[in-house]
Amino acid sequence: MARPRRLRSKLLLGLGLVVGSVALLLGGTLYGIRAYYTTVRVTERKMYELQLVNILIETLKGADTPEPSLEALRAVEAHLVILREEQSRSVAAGLDPDDGDQERGLLEQLGHDLEQLQQRLHELKGSPRLLTDGRSEALGQHPHLRSLFDHARRCAEHLRLAIIHDIETSTRLANRTIRQSQWVVGIAATWAVVLVLTLLYYFRIWMFAPIRQLQAGVQRVHAGDFSQPIRLHSGDELQELADEFDAMTARLAAVYADLARQVDERSRQLVRSERMVSVGFLAAGVAHEINNPLASILFCAEALERRLHDLLAEPSRSCRDPNSSPVEARSATIASADDDREVVTRYLRMIQQEALRCKEITQKLLDFSRSGDRQREPTDLGTLIRGVLEMVRHLPHCRGKQIVFEPTEYVVAPVHAQDLKSVVLNLVVNALESMDEGGRLTITLSARGDWAEMVFTDTGCGMTPEVLANLFEPFFTKSRTGKGTGLGLFISHQIIDQHGGTITASSPGPGLGSTFTVRLPLRQTLPGAEPTAPPATPRSSMVLPPQRLAQAA
Repeated sequence: MARPRRLRSKLLLGLGLVVGSVALLLGGTLYGIRAYYTTVRVTERKMYELQLVNILIETLKGADTPEPSLEALRAVEAHLVILREEQSRSVAAGLDPDDGDQERGLLEQLGHDLEQLQQRLHELKGSPRLLTDGRSEALGQHPHLRSLFDHARRCAEHLRLAIIHDIETSTRLANRTIRQSQWVVGIAATWAVVLVLTLLYYFRIWMFAPIRQLQAGVQRVHAGDFSQPIRLHSGDELQELADEFDAMTARLAAVYADLARQVDERSRQLVRSERMVSVGFLAAGVAHEINNPLASILFCAEALERRLHDLLAEPSRSCRDPNSSPVEARSATIASADDDREVVTRYLRMIQQEALRCKEITQKLLDFSRSGDRQREPTDLGTLIRGVLEMVRHLPHCRGKQIVFEPTEYVVAPVHAQDLKSVVLNLVVNALESMDEGGRLTITLSARGDWAEMVFTDTGCGMTPEVLANLFEPFFTKSRTGKGTGLGLFISHQIIDQHGGTITASSPGPGLGSTFTVRLPLRQTLPGAEPTAPPATPRSSMVLPPQRLAQAA
């Protein structure tokens, strides 16, 4: 896996290239300036030496007279000494293009000529100077002396030419160096311009564009939009920042969704509570008034059914008695009509069933309106569920269906046993009613942290999102039998809520089954009380098909 390019590495790379370009540009400029400054110093130094050489030549010319003197030659020698010292200083300072080789040879030759002139002049002044015609000879016209003066003058001229040549050489070198520095500066300037443009392009990709994306993402989150993440692929700290920001946004969206879910759930609970308050007042006020007529209707229907059964049992005797009353005659007529007897019997039974159903509804409402905090005791939830399953085996809905109970451990929770039994019974009965023959209901029991969890999973008809949204509403029912009151799941929800737990329902869709999850606290929340984890037991399972249910009884 390639190592991500860090932002500081990119910045250091850009800074290094910029510093290199500036250093190259500055080096070329300084190189040209140094060449110019060296040329100026060499020229100044050589001009000074040239002035000394001119003075030396003029002094030498002044010594070349018809009667030369030793004092004049000594003056020339003094100027020569000064010229030697200055030339040595120029060489020591590096201001002589050829390190003074040519000047040094000419100065030595000129010094040698001056020594010979002084020696020869000293010799000639002590000897007679008579010509063949008897006239006296001029000292400056002596051939040997004349030759030495001419040679010394030529050496001085050559020395001047050598200095001029050094100036020209220094100027040529300086011009070449300046041209080189111009090339270096031009290339460095072009490179710097290209580098700056390139860095601006990459900085826009590396920094400016990611920062704009981060800013846009922050603005979207500020506006409440959590759906669009920030996509960065720069491979540096900005990408890490964007990933962390996306993770924070995802967590924030999850928190908002959970808050919205809790608000929606609390709103539904509030609506349910308000409805049940109204239902409770209604049930408490009129339940007795409704139950009395229902009891009368039920009693009359039962009495009428028994009376008709007795009358219809002897139809022929009623018909043969001539002294029979009109009621007996009508009974005999009914006994002769089989179809009428079946209709009357069916209607009487329907009256009884519906009266019992109405009485059951009012009884549930009364029980709910009187419910409150009840005494809870530590209860083995596995034993409680097994007891409910033993009772369910007698129901007709259980025929041809399989119930599998799989407790993963021994779970004890403080509950009101009768209320929790009604919840488990309601969930099991609903699951059995939703399944066709061959269906399977799986019940699991486990402890997760401080919570006991019961999961009821069936292979029944499933539920739509609309049914899931209103499943725990009072009087809402989608029972396939058409006999549900719509209060079972609502009351179960209220019981679990009074225990401090939760009950949730989920379904992949119609025809794909349903899952109900019940969570109960493993200990009562008392001030200062720290719950302890229940002892774990090995995994066990209980599979109760209909045949085994009958045997287990």
